[in-house]
Amino acid sequence: MATPKRKMSRSNTRSRRAQWKASAPTLVTCPNRGCGEKTLPHTACPSCGTYRGRQVAPAL
Repeated sequence: MATPKRKMSRSNTRSRRAQWKASAPTLVTCPNRGCGEKTLPHTACPSCGTYRGRQVAPAL
């Protein structure tokens, strides 16, 4: 396995780590007209329980 030949300076290390940032999750609007809540894509809506126009989970 490759190993570094020189010590990486603090400024270079911190510059590299500065790029590791979390991104906001993608949200979509629930297609249910009565709901309209923001949810994660490809998941059932947690508030109304619908997925792709069908009721798949009990509503809260």
